[in-house]
Amino acid sequence: MNNLDTIAAIATPPGNGGVGIIRISGPKASKIAQKLTGNTSLIARLAKFSVFRDNNQNVIDSGICIYFPAPNSFTGEDIIELQGHGGAVVMDMLLKAVLNLGARQANPGEFSERAFLNNKIDLAQAEAIADLITSSTEQSVRSAQQSMQGVFSNQINELVETLTHLRIYVEAAIDFTDEEIDFLSEGGINQKLTTLLSKIQQIQNTAKQGRLLHDGMTVVLAGKPNAGKSSLLNKLAGHEAAIVHEMAGTTRDILRERIQIDGMPLHIIDTAGIRESDNAVEQEGIRRAQIELQKADKILLLIDSRESDSSELLSFLPEKIHVTKLYNKIDLLGIEPKIETIHEETHIYLSIKTGAGLDLLTEHLKQSVGFNESTENVFIARRRHIDALTRAHFSIENALIQLSTGQNPELIAEDLKLAQNDLAEITGKFTSDELLGRIFSSFCIGK
Repeated sequence: MNNLDTIAAIATPPGNGGVGIIRISGPKASKIAQKLTGNTSLIARLAKFSVFRDNNQNVIDSGICIYFPAPNSFTGEDIIELQGHGGAVVMDMLLKAVLNLGARQANPGEFSERAFLNNKIDLAQAEAIADLITSSTEQSVRSAQQSMQGVFSNQINELVETLTHLRIYVEAAIDFTDEEIDFLSEGGINQKLTTLLSKIQQIQNTAKQGRLLHDGMTVVLAGKPNAGKSSLLNKLAGHEAAIVHEMAGTTRDILRERIQIDGMPLHIIDTAGIRESDNAVEQEGIRRAQIELQKADKILLLIDSRESDSSELLSFLPEKIHVTKLYNKIDLLGIEPKIETIHEETHIYLSIKTGAGLDLLTEHLKQSVGFNESTENVFIARRRHIDALTRAHFSIENALIQLSTGQNPELIAEDLKLAQNDLAEITGKFTSDELLGRIFSSFCIGK
């Protein structure tokens, strides 16, 4: 990216609308606006009615011109916003005129990238802008706003600051190995690392909730044929998304529905019934079901409550993904709906047909991800943020192990350095150009 370039783009969605906005950023922005509008002077943050003309002085449109001088603008550069009528052809003609006057077409996310490079926002805040635009629920909007306001970044910066002080202390111990005082044992570094580990775990938990608020939790329905998977999908979706029939093996392919429970987005995936089969089509359905099970955030294993043993189903399920057992058809046994925990497993007794116990299930789904209707202090997080936190957590755990076994302090210092770099990658203090390219290329053009 060349900071000497002046960039321009249509900032409003494609199509026709009442108002369309073109955004210009860079050193030539004010001169382009003066030529386009005929105004010889621009007053900061004053909305001025203007007539927009091309190079041949032909009128293109009329509207409002607003000037945001550097450094007090979104990008930190001179910014001009031209607000005209929102016709697709009008906007294209106006953008063409701007480009002819010396600007170039902005790349996706280039305005936000310039804001980041000019220290107006950090990387987590920049990503929160894109997440705000694509939010599908009120809760995810509020969480994205929290990240934009720096809630997430401030917590990460505090961790980095703590690590910086710890690194200074450890490296001092390395430099003064001949001193009688053992810096590492006398300084309470063990307790500090343990406290730091606890704080990272807390942020990880909040980050996971923030990711699920934005992306949605993936819930895969599994079980034998006729256990009630498709009926449950229809109940949760609120419409007949899947065919339900007493004939076993009705579902052969993967069915997906995106729903919301009290504002929490869910991706519900219905799969083929699990059983031994000689049918080639049914075998393919079961194979696809196993692929989806590996990618799930949670598995709901549906079991006919009249069956005494469901152990054969467990061999089909991945070990590392949490499974909740749903005992369906309790209406046939006259059992009341209930939820219980047995050996750290959650069992829910319900009747999908009558709806009894479905409220227990929906509440369990919310609680299992720590969801609540208040999103205070919950921020939007992406998978890369969670990966970075996980790596930092691992490095600090490793430093604690090195400390407890009396290993060389150089190894501890290296673990702390790795953890600090991983955390700094979240806010962009330590990152690669390749990562920046991947992040900003996914943004909208004009943002």
